[in-house]
Amino acid sequence: MTSYSKEILDIINSSHDHLTAEQVFLKMKDTEPRIVLASVYNNLNRLCSEGLVRRLSVEGCPDRFDRTSRHDHLICSKCGKVSDIGLDDMTGAIERQLGVKILNYDLRVGYLCPECRVSDKCLNKGEC
Repeated sequence: MTSYSKEILDIINSSHDHLTAEQVFLKMKDTEPRIVLASVYNNLNRLCSEGLVRRLSVEGCPDRFDRTSRHDHLICSKCGKVSDIGLDDMTGAIERQLGVKILNYDLRVGYLCPECRVSDKCLNKGEC
């Protein structure tokens, strides 16, 4: 693993945000001023293919990158905001229903985030 890969992995694993490649790049610039965005993308792709980082793709938004620890996500259907949610592990229930062992699953719950709910209420009432 290259020094860039290690630093990118540390950035992802220490963040509770769901960072875009550009956000990772800006964080990297603090310690690696010569890094280029292409290097960040290449390392993120490698880390994803090795299963060390999780890619979150939301339609209409740039890909985001996340740690691989077991957790699920709330995704706002309006603005694309991604938030972690801790739900009980459903591996056993899924395996019982399918009748086979699964490797993993990725649960994404669509909802309207608090900011978009307020915005929608204001727009619908014509108050904001």
